[in-house]
Amino acid sequence: MVKIEYHSDLKELQSDAQLARLLSPECQSAPFDRLAWWEALGKHCAITPTIAVAREGDAVAVLPLTGDGGHLSALANWYTFRFRPVLSPVPQAEGLLTQIAHDLAGKARRLTLSGLPDEDDSASRVESAFRKAGWLVMREASDTNHVLAISGRSYDDYIAGRPGKLRTTLKRKTKKVAVEVLTRFDALAWEQYEAIYAESWKPEEGSPTFLRAFAQAEGEAGRLRLGIARAAEDPEGPAIAAQMWTVEGKTAFIHKLAHRESAKPLSPGSILSAALFRHVIDVDRVTLVDFGTGDDPYKRDWMEQVRPRYRLDMFRPFDPHNWLIVARIGLRRLAASAKGG
Repeated sequence: MVKIEYHSDLKELQSDAQLARLLSPECQSAPFDRLAWWEALGKHCAITPTIAVAREGDAVAVLPLTGDGGHLSALANWYTFRFRPVLSPVPQAEGLLTQIAHDLAGKARRLTLSGLPDEDDSASRVESAFRKAGWLVMREASDTNHVLAISGRSYDDYIAGRPGKLRTTLKRKTKKVAVEVLTRFDALAWEQYEAIYAESWKPEEGSPTFLRAFAQAEGEAGRLRLGIARAAEDPEGPAIAAQMWTVEGKTAFIHKLAHRESAKPLSPGSILSAALFRHVIDVDRVTLVDFGTGDDPYKRDWMEQVRPRYRLDMFRPFDPHNWLIVARIGLRRLAASAKGG
């Protein structure tokens, strides 16, 4: 018999051996699929979770949500690369998503899930489950994800295939920048990262305390790669660029990078990126580098593949609160289609 549960107190999940294991680093090789990530969202980002869980024997499906007022959305934030349901590795687990979709019909009139990948069929799987449960589902591409498949290359092999302008920059300026790659959390280095970020071109973030807590936890687990760059002529001076990466499951995740605008002539960001690519390729032996979301032009210099991310807007078709919203979305899509044609 299928059992459906909803959890807003994540301590309940911690005390459940089956769920705690499924949502642990032992079973999930990306931080965004883990209980610790969702706990940090609640603690540091004022996001109230609603974790939907369906299970039947060894089969478990988990859909992490947030929201109220009849409109639920993905339990995610600024730092989340992608969102997806978490399923136990048994065939029956996929069918449990449909059971969650049926049950949610009595708790919400609308769900909006953004950042879904489909290289693993997550977007299609969720779309199918909610359609089967009678929801009106609208799907559209909402973002991009740049990745690099190493394909057995060494760092030297990889860098030889980069654009000529980037290779020239690295050749001319590498000796002008001193870099350090830390595999542990260092409070002083993190303070320098925060100071650089405050001066950089980057927009203001949602929760620096969330990121620091995540970096500390990843450092304790041995997954952190924290890069710091200084001017070679002043190696004891202030840092001029900093980057935060993590490595696990043969994947390197590029979370944050920033440089001081005053140091831009030295290209410290590019030099530091190269050092970190060298480390994760030749030392950590990763098979994939994930540059997160966003179609920033500089990512194309380092990455070789682009994967779409999808948004699913799902409505209870007979709820009058949805009619105007659905009509507006339909008209917008019709106008876009006409313009494109």
